[in-house]
Amino acid sequence: MRVLLALGGNAMTNAAGRARPEDQIAAATVAAEAVADLIAEGFDVVLTHGNGPQVGNLLVKNEIAAGVVPPVPLDWCGAQTQATLGFVLMNALDAALAVRGVERRTATVVTRTLVASDDPGFDQPTKPVGRFLPRAEAELLIEHGETWQDRGEKGWRRVVASPEPLEIVDAPAVGTLVDAGFVVIANGGGGIPVVRDPDGRIRGVEAVIDKDLGAALLGASLQVDALIIATDVPNVVVGFGTPEARPLHRVRQRELRDLAARGEFAAGSMGPKVEALLRFVHRSGTHAAICALDDIVKAAHGDAGTIVAADDQDPIVASGDSDPIVASGDSDF
Repeated sequence: MRVLLALGGNAMTNAAGRARPEDQIAAATVAAEAVADLIAEGFDVVLTHGNGPQVGNLLVKNEIAAGVVPPVPLDWCGAQTQATLGFVLMNALDAALAVRGVERRTATVVTRTLVASDDPGFDQPTKPVGRFLPRAEAELLIEHGETWQDRGEKGWRRVVASPEPLEIVDAPAVGTLVDAGFVVIANGGGGIPVVRDPDGRIRGVEAVIDKDLGAALLGASLQVDALIIATDVPNVVVGFGTPEARPLHRVRQRELRDLAARGEFAAGSMGPKVEALLRFVHRSGTHAAICALDDIVKAAHGDAGTIVAADDQDPIVASGDSDPIVASGDSDF
């Protein structure tokens, strides 16, 4: 069974959100233990990850040095953090697999994601990135071509496009490595956003791709058997923050889509993850899950997390269960 496992950005920082090198190495070591358990179970794994804190650090360096050297473009920041985090995760995975006596090689593919040059997000960028700055400092970066907005008392903040991912350009390379037996780390941060010009040439653009939507597209492109998004909660919850809050365990695509349409999942937190599951299941016809990092092995077997199946798919039955996939407390579809 082939699984695409998406690690959230919190998996590469410490509990307080710090992203010092030692924090990232320690967090990667913890994540690698869980991933190695999944590989030891016999799963082929493609690993992707968030890179928000790491890109944020590079943007701070851009801001501080803007009067001395030109800022590094955002697509370069994505490429640099993909390579750096891939290196850190490879080292951690190699060590964790060795402890388990598993002989699997690791590899990182710096991965590009194609977007449309006329995506409406480029005309009206809305995705905030980086920190707040005083107007005078923001104006220096505006002179370098960046878009900044006045956010009132907090100061000015940079905004960029968040275009729709259309194609994982380097998915064939990832697939070839997986077929050869490698554990592959790819498409970090949703992929490096690129466009294809009329002459066929590819070039990077200043944008941020949603990492979960990028993971769903990569998983479908590789025809993996399951997409698992590992986060810091064990389940998706409906009625969050209310007395009626309840976890979703096993649910069909149609029901989850209806819940999303009713506004159950916040756009800034669980919403993109739910949308990623729905897109993957729609494209692949297989199943997907959201779970805690410690539960990824169980989720791969259908025994933990929120598991989503296609509407026309035979219900996934967790070990020891005999009920079809339903939301907790529900039985209708």
